[in-house]
Amino acid sequence: MGLQPLEFSDCYLDSPWFRERIRAHEVELERTNKFIKELIKDGKNLIAATKSLSAAQRKFAHSLRDFKFEFIGDAETDDERCIDASLREFSNFLKNLEEQREIMALSVTETLIKPLEKFRKEQLGAVKEEKKKFDKETEKNYSLIDKHLNLSAKKKDSHLQEDKLSEPSYGSSSPNPSHSSLPPHLCSHPHDCQALAGLGQADVQVEQNRQHFYELSLEYVCKLQEIQERKKFEFVEPTRNRFEGTRSEVEELMNKIRQNPKDHKRASQFTAEGYLYVQEKRPAPFGSSWVKHYCMYRKAAKKFNMIPFEHRSGGKLGDGEVFFLRECTKRHTDSIDRRFCFDVEVADRPGVALTMQAFSEEERKQWLEALGGKEALLHTFNRAIVPRPEGSAQLDKMGFTILRKCISAVETRGINDQGLYRVVGVSSKVQRLLSMLMDVKTCNELDLENSSDWEVKTITSALKQYLRSLPEPLMTYELHGDFIVPAKSGSPESRVNAIHFLVHKLPEKNKEMLDILVKHLTNVSNHSKQNLMTVANLGVVFGPTLMRPQEETVAAIMDLKFQNIVVEILIENHEKIFRTLPDATPPESVSQSPPNAPPRQSKRQGQRTKRPVAVYNLCLQLEDGDSPNPSKEDTPTSSLDSLSSPSPTTATVQGLPGPDKNHLVADGDWASAASSQTRPPMVQWLNPQSPTTLSCNQTVTPPSPKLSPFLSCPPATPADKPPESITSRKARAVYPCEAEHSSELSFEIGAIFEDVQTSREPGWLEGTLNGKRGLIPQNYVKLL
Repeated sequence: MGLQPLEFSDCYLDSPWFRERIRAHEVELERTNKFIKELIKDGKNLIAATKSLSAAQRKFAHSLRDFKFEFIGDAETDDERCIDASLREFSNFLKNLEEQREIMALSVTETLIKPLEKFRKEQLGAVKEEKKKFDKETEKNYSLIDKHLNLSAKKKDSHLQEDKLSEPSYGSSSPNPSHSSLPPHLCSHPHDCQALAGLGQADVQVEQNRQHFYELSLEYVCKLQEIQERKKFEFVEPTRNRFEGTRSEVEELMNKIRQNPKDHKRASQFTAEGYLYVQEKRPAPFGSSWVKHYCMYRKAAKKFNMIPFEHRSGGKLGDGEVFFLRECTKRHTDSIDRRFCFDVEVADRPGVALTMQAFSEEERKQWLEALGGKEALLHTFNRAIVPRPEGSAQLDKMGFTILRKCISAVETRGINDQGLYRVVGVSSKVQRLLSMLMDVKTCNELDLENSSDWEVKTITSALKQYLRSLPEPLMTYELHGDFIVPAKSGSPESRVNAIHFLVHKLPEKNKEMLDILVKHLTNVSNHSKQNLMTVANLGVVFGPTLMRPQEETVAAIMDLKFQNIVVEILIENHEKIFRTLPDATPPESVSQSPPNAPPRQSKRQGQRTKRPVAVYNLCLQLEDGDSPNPSKEDTPTSSLDSLSSPSPTTATVQGLPGPDKNHLVADGDWASAASSQTRPPMVQWLNPQSPTTLSCNQTVTPPSPKLSPFLSCPPATPADKPPESITSRKARAVYPCEAEHSSELSFEIGAIFEDVQTSREPGWLEGTLNGKRGLIPQNYVKLL
């Protein structure tokens, strides 16, 4: 699998596993930087060699042009004239060839080398500077915390008293002005009062430094993810609109969390988690030491997990410890020379207590509340997910009336309007119409089909707003993740089967309303030649409307495009999904099914050179990272383009299902499980020397057609291989294919080919479709 998203809310926990995810992003950028550096070097060497070749060719052409055979006699023969003309023509041919070569070299410099240099200098260089700043701030933050917590209150007291003695005397009868900031009842002695004031100022300073560190952490995490997305559209995919849209949503989420981090804590399997210093006692005379641990506690099981972790030692994890809690007791400063401490007694070790120290008084109170200590807060340590406020929109009779009224008006008045559902109405008018529709009295009086008072765009916006105002999305929070899974992987058929099964798991009212809406969207897409609203465009509009996750996270933003795919599948397969019952048994886990069609060429790299010149295509010699350009009509114009299949640049290795991605901690076990992952290069089509190797023992998502020459995969089974020699057979397409050369055929699933024969090109067949003869990828079809 790819890099895991970095969640902004995790910046405040700064767990060891969050640091591991950051490191994975950094390693990927280091690899990208090295790759680009080598690519630029090789490209410049190639251009220099090309210029040398061009100079030699020009000199040779000049020599040919100036050379002339001397003839015997007073006139040239026809053969002699022909020889002279041939030499001049060949000279001109070489001259023109070198001119084109010069243009090509210049084009490579302008379109590849310079953009690569700019990206490496400006983008990757900026991330390097951010990393230095982040590492420096990490060192400063945890050093300051360590120093602050390591300083005992008693020693601080004496230091402050010494400072007091060095100050000028104000007289015995008048109080020190520095004490006036604290209420008299808190100060039993002037020295105590001054100590409290000093500690308070130190606490404020540490807290301010922590907040600054969190701010920097948020910015760094945002930059890391931005650069990972940016490098795609810089060189591989023309997805600038999608990148800009995703970036704005990510930045909006970051600002929300920055303003109120406590309201955006992610749901966790732990009641409490965070860093604590744990006292480790040593034999006399060595005393004791305090070691920082990342601790996690499950209240229901009373299970306490802790693992040593030090940010300043490169983030190395130590050996973890798991125990069951018996009780927790708060420690006062008169019994220990440190603040913010509490004792934890282990269930299987009676009388043995572990002393722990929190980072602040507030955090100690939170731990005491979670562990069942004496001082408990009214609010929980780990906030549950805050439910969205319920509006007046409900899945009731009135809701169905609103839906049917709006759909009827749209199909009567505006089914051919360009940009239907994409063009939005005026907000005030939309709210007014929606209010009238939700009122029983005014709803019955509204005649949207024949009234010119309400524009079609106002009606469509009101319909979308109603669906968004439901207490829960129409496709429910519970099944959201299940719907996303098949959209990310699986063959087209398995995707449809999985979504078919899931739709029938929806509550009856949800399924009924979804049926009405999708039937209408199918009708809209059937008029796409007039309204320009293709299935893909409707997926972009209604993906976020019908589906949304319960938690607002970076991962959820990255999954937006897969929501669009689910809606596309619903529209394209409406009759099957809503008019037939799914299989009684759930379909196989689509996460283990191949997401794309199999490779288009033979997997044997050595045979690539045998491709006939008549069908030779340079693009197929390279590992092309950019997908074929879709037709204008099928290209969504939204900032979040919809994809009917996962990116063809990705080859995913499915590993064993792991525990919570946030923690990677099994129940009581410490999974140091950082599974080794092999990621395809940033622009593989530029680097055929960097193969992506996949283990043959793993379940592998087969690569896209263009990645095939560089992937080592298990050979096809005999059942999958057609006979060595095929003559005059019929075949049916089992995968869709878009031609990349005039000699190839484009086709959809189910297309029937006539007169199918073995091609001279290994891995390809020749066949006829709709009167056109051309090449067909051998493993894209099934012989009949």
